[in-house]
Amino acid sequence: MTLPHPVQQFFSIGEVCSLTDLKPHVLRYWESQFRFLSPAKNRSGNRVYKAREVELIMLVKHLLYTEKFTIDGARQRLDQYRKNGDLKASGKQAMRYETVREVERGLNDVLAVLDGKEPVAREIVVDVVPVAIVAVVPEPEPQPKRAPRASGPKLVRDKDPDDGEEQLSLA
Repeated sequence: MTLPHPVQQFFSIGEVCSLTDLKPHVLRYWESQFRFLSPAKNRSGNRVYKAREVELIMLVKHLLYTEKFTIDGARQRLDQYRKNGDLKASGKQAMRYETVREVERGLNDVLAVLDGKEPVAREIVVDVVPVAIVAVVPEPEPQPKRAPRASGPKLVRDKDPDDGEEQLSLA
């Protein structure tokens, strides 16, 4: 799921993929096409993206996927934003736009379920670093037994013998 705004200082490539709904090979390709996308590498040699780079990735994604720019056209638009001093604001706006789209997709899924339909299947981007996953499933807690209800007066519907209309009475 896409987060509304990255609050961490640094992100792994898997975290960036989850935030942006992009695959790792796409990010690596964009690094070769957009010179401002050059994440640092940690001691292990893994890419480490700054929050600012995540915003720029979202802006590139918006330009390429939503506004249908070519890579060269997106590069020119980013240069234009940089010259006008709008690059930072445009990056934040792209993050907001993607957040709204993610919320809209989630709401559409909820509506589909409420209408008895299957939600739209979406590809889930997973981290490329292999990890062991251990799931601990707690035993369900036993539900307390309810005491039987005390028998008391019951509401009965019957017909009035005089006029034949239905009436409610206690029995």
